[in-house]
Amino acid sequence: MRKNATLPKAIGKKIQKRRKQIGITQEEAAERAGISRAYMGYIEQGRHAPSLEVLQKVAKALKSSMSDFV
Repeated sequence: MRKNATLPKAIGKKIQKRRKQIGITQEEAAERAGISRAYMGYIEQGRHAPSLEVLQKVAKALKSSMSDFV
């Protein structure tokens, strides 16, 4: 991924904000989404851009829609 890719960072910030709004940890969110806690951390930091499939799982885990994050 490019060092200056802004979309993954923007998505990650929105995911982190929503996770904190509903009061769950990264570990809980990752477990609900069926991904590792480390991968959830990378997504929130913008280090990894989630696939559409993973984004859908994360959105469901956070009781949101994919469009809330893009």
